[in-house]
Parts: sequence; structure tokens; C-alpha cells
Amino acid sequence: MPRSRYALRWLRAAALALPLVGLTACASQPARETLFLATTLTAPHSFTKGIEGPAVDADGNVYAVNFARQQTIGKVSPDGKDEVWLTLPGNSIANGIRFGSDGQMYLADYVEHTIYKVDPATRALSIHAREPRMSQPNDIAITAGDVLYASDPNWKDNTGRVWRIDPDGTVTLALDAMGTANGIEVSPDGKTLYVNESVQRNLWAYTIAADGSLANKRLLIKFDDFGMDGMRVDVDGNLYVTRYGKGTVVKLSPAGKVLQEITVPGAKPSNIAFGGPDGRTAYVTEVVQGRLLQFRVDRPGLEWERGQQRKVNAAAASAAPASISGE
Repeated sequence: MPRSRYALRWLRAAALALPLVGLTACASQPARETLFLATTLTAPHSFTKGIEGPAVDADGNVYAVNFARQQTIGKVSPDGKDEVWLTLPGNSIANGIRFGSDGQMYLADYVEHTIYKVDPATRALSIHAREPRMSQPNDIAITAGDVLYASDPNWKDNTGRVWRIDPDGTVTLALDAMGTANGIEVSPDGKTLYVNESVQRNLWAYTIAADGSLANKRLLIKFDDFGMDGMRVDVDGNLYVTRYGKGTVVKLSPAGKVLQEITVPGAKPSNIAFGGPDGRTAYVTEVVQGRLLQFRVDRPGLEWERGQQRKVNAAAASAAPASISGE
């Protein structure tokens, strides 16, 4: 066969193969993920209107308060199974939830002016701190060294305070004469405390000194409408703030610039936490329908990242004796 005919056949084969190559390339490309689009996670009214929290453990379970009835802690597993995980004693009703450096759970009980500590393995409950001077410990932030900061609003007078709870349970008044202190969070480097005032619509930043005291108050942002509730930071230090009454979650840079505003189902998102398989799922408690919402974000949450590091450290510690004995 003449060489020119070989060339013609090759060109025809190549032309037919090109569309197949294109289809194969398209099929191998992962679908682009939709970010910042809120959907529901739990059924309407699976929680009461007192739904708050939330927090995510190192295994991806989501915890929020007042599941099915008041005074409970609900647990939602990664596969969507939900249950009453814990019932609080007496008149106690929790609000904020955080996890500490060794996986222990802290609960802010606004009725009994108490910070509880819970062992997740046994569900054993103990009093970490109790302070009668508190109006109602509401939300809690935690440092890498397990120092807690609890917001303490007085809704009747539209005032508030912030308390510091040291790892040994010692309680110290950290801030006084505030507006309605509500959402609270610590920056990834542990040097800044953020506190918002729901009624006054201010979000303040404070420098955290080496002894845990707060100084250098500055206004990060003031909103013209609607209140604020819970806040959490991602690994880059961006703040996610629930806009209670507006039905959105706003993402702010560490300098207070609005980077994104996410509309969620329901006008009253109360708090937020990060989890999912990679720390990039935001879980939001929503009051109107008493349910958990979720949406994907671009960067992992700080608390999730610390939880994963705890899990790695624990696995390494448990494996160490076996390695030594096998030498």
C-alpha cells in the first residue's frame, strides 16, 4: 500500500479517537464541588427551639443541645443516625459545646451557672466550674491550652460580661460592662479573643495576654441590621458568624472584611461548627425549625483540625509500646 494511504488511514483513526479521548478526560475529572450552599441535615423539629452548640468530635459526630426535648445533648453520626446522647441533671440546660485538648467535652449550662465536663467514652458528667455571679454562661471559646472564655449576656438589661475559666476550674471575670455578649471565639494563634454583642451588633477583638487577661479592645465590624449569635474560625483565622434574624452566615477575614454571606433555610441560625470528612462541612443550628443545617466551605475549621491532630497523637501513643516491645 502506498505510504500516502497509510498516512490517510492514520489520520482518520486519530480523528475518530479524539472525541473518545475527550470523553475519557471529562469522565476522569472530579465534579466541581458546590460551596456555600446550605441544605438540611436533620428533620424539622428533631431538636427543640433551644437548639444550640454545635460541636464535632474527632470521629465526625455532631453534637447539639436539646435534641427531642430540653436538657439533652443530641448526637448525629456521620451516616445521619441521631439519638439522645446525654440528659443533664436537675434543671440544667446547656448552650455552648466545645471539645478540649484530650477530647473532653465542655458544656455551658446557663440555668445552673455551670461549666460541665463530659468524658465522651463513658458519658460521665462532672462540674468543671460553677459561678453564682454569672447571669447565664452562654457560648464558650477554648484555647489550645484548654483555657475557656464564656460569654455571659444579661438579656433583660442588654448588658454582658466574659468569664475566663482556667484548666483547673478557677473562674475569673475577664470583661465587664459589655453589651449583650454572645458569640465568642479564639484566633488560631491564640492571641486574639473575638466577642460579639447581639443587640448592639458590634464584634470586638481583644488581645489575649500571657496570663489570659484581655486588653487592646478594638471594633472588628459593626452591622447596621440584625443580630449575631455563634462564631467559629477556620484554619486561616476567618470568622464565620451566624446572623440571627437575617437567616445568613457571614464569613469575615481576620481584619473584619466581609468575604462571603451564605443564606440558610430559616431566619434564626444560632451557632456553627466545622466537621465532615475533611473539616470543610459547616454545621449550623437553626431555631425556627429546630434542626441542623450544613454547607460546604473552602477551608477546614480550626477545631476540626485540632481534633484530627489529637486523634493522630492518640494513635501514635497507643502504638508506641508495641513498637518498643517488638524491637
